[in-house]
Amino acid sequence: MFKFITGKPLWANILLGIGILLVLFFIFLQSLSWITRHDKTLAVPSVTGKSYDEAKKILEGQGFDVEIQDTVYNDTAALLSVVKQFPTAESKVKMNRTVYLTINRDAAPDIEMPKLVGQSFRSAQITLQQQKLKLQDTIYKNDFATDQVLEQLYKGQPIKEGTKIPMGSGITLVISRGTGTVDQEVPDLFGMTLNEAKVILESNGLTLGTIQPTGADPNGYVYKQDPTRLTISGNVNKIKQGQFIDLWVQTDKPVPGDSTAQGH
Repeated sequence: MFKFITGKPLWANILLGIGILLVLFFIFLQSLSWITRHDKTLAVPSVTGKSYDEAKKILEGQGFDVEIQDTVYNDTAALLSVVKQFPTAESKVKMNRTVYLTINRDAAPDIEMPKLVGQSFRSAQITLQQQKLKLQDTIYKNDFATDQVLEQLYKGQPIKEGTKIPMGSGITLVISRGTGTVDQEVPDLFGMTLNEAKVILESNGLTLGTIQPTGADPNGYVYKQDPTRLTISGNVNKIKQGQFIDLWVQTDKPVPGDSTAQGH
């Protein structure tokens, strides 16, 4: 073979070498397509909403690599479930492509309680949304101010600004109702359940005072109120917005004209 090569002119050997290199380069290009499976694509399966373990099993079973890209907290999604994937479902990609997953945390992260006292009710609502907290309930209280946060409560107890609580926690706000200057008629609450009476008072801008007996059943019936609907002379009583009405409640529904129906 060496005699074959050395017996040729130099220019012939150069051409032979170039030819061999071209053949090898062509073979390399053909094999590269096979090695990388250039023409082999797969549709990415949808794993959003599935648990991380299940999603990983599905993806790896179809030839994909899996990597956690980020963790977030979403109180509407199952813990440790997939909330986002990239590439998205049904995308056409090569085999062995990495699919990046965003996973829901296994617990709500702690955040600092914002200061809501002194804010308007609307501003406090916006702040709660921004901090990913929930408005659990509102309690209205008679006060000179109007529509202002007087207290912030967590699990029924006052909570200070900066206190660590889980994201998504429910916060109760005590709101000032203000004292009106315009007289309005005292509503007739006789025969209503305690729950129904509370709704009527709130819708009329009035404040629930004392309830007798203490701890009365919310489904019990109002048989007496103070101030009463009518005066002794039979005229309708007047009251200012924000003022209190005390209620007396019993188990049985009272009958109009009953001796217990005082002030009706």
